[in-house]
Amino acid sequence: MEALLFNVDSGFLEGIVRGYKAGLLTQNQYNNLTQCETIEDFWTQLSATDYGNFLANEPLPISTSTISDRATQVLVDQFNFLRSNAVEPLSKFLEYMTYAYMIDNVILIITGTLHGRNTNELLQRCHPLGVFDTMPALCVATNVEELYHTVLVETPLAPYFRDSVTAADLDDLNIEIIRNTLYKAYLEDFDAFCQSLGGPTAEIMHRTLAFEADRRAINITINSFGTQLSKEQRAKLFPTIGRLFPEGNNALARADDVDQVRQACEPIPEYRAFFDSGPGGSSGGGGASRANGGAGSESTANLLGDLGDDLGGAAAADLEDRFFVHEVHLNKLAFLQQFQYAVFYAYIKLKEQEIRSLTWIAECIAQNARDRIHDFIPTF
Repeated sequence: MEALLFNVDSGFLEGIVRGYKAGLLTQNQYNNLTQCETIEDFWTQLSATDYGNFLANEPLPISTSTISDRATQVLVDQFNFLRSNAVEPLSKFLEYMTYAYMIDNVILIITGTLHGRNTNELLQRCHPLGVFDTMPALCVATNVEELYHTVLVETPLAPYFRDSVTAADLDDLNIEIIRNTLYKAYLEDFDAFCQSLGGPTAEIMHRTLAFEADRRAINITINSFGTQLSKEQRAKLFPTIGRLFPEGNNALARADDVDQVRQACEPIPEYRAFFDSGPGGSSGGGGASRANGGAGSESTANLLGDLGDDLGGAAAADLEDRFFVHEVHLNKLAFLQQFQYAVFYAYIKLKEQEIRSLTWIAECIAQNARDRIHDFIPTF
């Protein structure tokens, strides 16, 4: 079926995104960046890569947040070019990719509305890949009830809200539950769409989305320890497309501590390694996986709390990094097959990891934390 759906335009855009992928930083380029003594040196080294003069109009001194924002804008421009030239069903596939960022943006606006935050400030903090035409309408809402009905009418996420969230749920206590409920619905829906395409896209995307579902289930479980979330509520937040479903999810729903989470993951060799205390499971001591975290890029952080509260800082960072290392591995595998859409998803995720790593290196330079500068996750 997919052979019929994959047209000339899609093949042309696949060639472009594979060209983008060739421009991802190499290990030698990362090494050169880690040798920089100042942010200005870092900028000079980065200008010799495909990033070019993306910081040329920025006044000195350049902050690490500016580097992150401008690098993200490079990615957004690339994605928007692909999207503006795509036709069905690729255009729908790319639209699905934006829904994750929309979820984080909408949750950000809901949280800000509950706390009476400035609407312009909220819009500026939203991830650009999750911006939609009617988003300003959300900021016009003056109360939670009005906001809920605006979401149902004005956003592409309306089906997910309509099926799983009521206006009464929109409060501080439930906000992370709502986020994860929406992600569950989104991941299951995105996977069903990919399966309808068939071929390599269905196979590769199911593998990738299954890992994302399992990662969320693991983190939801760990972060729910010691909270008011019941085991029954916890189980309802688990997506049903992961490799842990159903037996592993059932075990996670019953888990009372991290050891029981480890036992639930034991049957899957790749997941078993996440909890291996020996060397080699992670590329560093942590931190780089969460640098530049924000709306849209959030995959495992901020799920019902901070992972570090339950595992301890070093252990949480190590587990987080192992998740991201495996995600990089899966997304690199997506490029081994041609004539499929998974490369578009994989490139965006690899580029996001690259930006997190760049931000980490820049921050270490700015803070003179040379001993931690290599604690990043390279893409290649």
